[in-house]
Amino acid sequence: MLMTKGRGGGTGAGLSRVSGALLAMSRHLEVRDVLKTIVVSARELLDAEYAALGVPDDHGGFAQFVVDGVSEEQWKAIGPLPRQHGILAAMLKDATPQRLADVRLDPRFGGWPSAHPDMSDFLGLPIADGDEVLGAVFLANKRCPKPQGGCGFTAEDEELLAILAQHAAIALTNARLYERSRELTIAGERARLAHELHDAVSQKLFSLRLTAQAATALVDRDPARAKDELQQIALLAAEAADELRSAVVELRPAALDEDGLVATLRTQVQVLDRAHSARVTFASQGVRALPAAQEEALLRVAQEALHNALRHADARQVDVTLTRHGQGARLRVVDDGRGFDPSAVRRAGRHLGLVSMRDRAGGVGGGLTVESAPGKGTAIEMEVPGG
Repeated sequence: MLMTKGRGGGTGAGLSRVSGALLAMSRHLEVRDVLKTIVVSARELLDAEYAALGVPDDHGGFAQFVVDGVSEEQWKAIGPLPRQHGILAAMLKDATPQRLADVRLDPRFGGWPSAHPDMSDFLGLPIADGDEVLGAVFLANKRCPKPQGGCGFTAEDEELLAILAQHAAIALTNARLYERSRELTIAGERARLAHELHDAVSQKLFSLRLTAQAATALVDRDPARAKDELQQIALLAAEAADELRSAVVELRPAALDEDGLVATLRTQVQVLDRAHSARVTFASQGVRALPAAQEEALLRVAQEALHNALRHADARQVDVTLTRHGQGARLRVVDDGRGFDPSAVRRAGRHLGLVSMRDRAGGVGGGLTVESAPGKGTAIEMEVPGG
């Protein structure tokens, strides 16, 4: 068994940190969460300045690339994701570990963007499931005195990272299987909703067409009845529009996995702004990627709050903001609608989705507050702790 001394100062501390890292990986079901946990755990366990993990795509690039030790501003300045070349390619294609005294002196080194942090000693390993290479994890700049002309990372470090990589392969494979099953569930749900939408809107449009034909026939001989039919047309058209708007809300959450919370919320707000006469805005600042369950809860609460503001409160302006709050995030949805008395709503048993929103917030360790009064609009705020 590998025995390693961690920063805590002893073998027991090192094993405890390894155990903690493996348990952290096993807790997560979403691929993105697993990748981040692997990178953070590897950097902390081996006391490195930088860590990264890349999952290759089929086009010479990376489908996902997660880093730790690089600030958000640095990451943005670095630019596009790296390609599969040089030392990264060796780990992915040859499935071979790489431990180098100075990565910059290796003949395979091809340089990096100007904003990229400077790196010297390097340790990288493939993450493999049997013969399939799932990704590559690497560390740079060991925080220790370097031997003359040698690498700060030791053979024991490489052995420890190999153990972590083996468990990472299991966690990553499980996460992929979970996401695949969830995708199938989402696809089935989307198909069901699409079918229901088709039926509902088709019926509305069919009624709309018949009513329009009746109104046309009555225009000359019975203008009063024709006017009634035209009013019915307006009502049916409004109901069909409502069905379509609801579909936008119900069918979008699958974009979370691909686009992330900020982009998904921004897109939904833009769609609602175009679909409604009210002005709907979105602003975001400094939000990090959050655990998937928290992102979904934030999205659902935002959808419910927007639905209430636009469908029930007759709001003319709705502002959605998402900001960083500690390690987590704070969502705020404010409207200038008719407002309500939250205590009276609870007593009457009409909660406008407030119970559902509070349940969603509480289910991910967050909290929800509601500020409203008749004629004063509504402000709904939700906070989540992050991961």
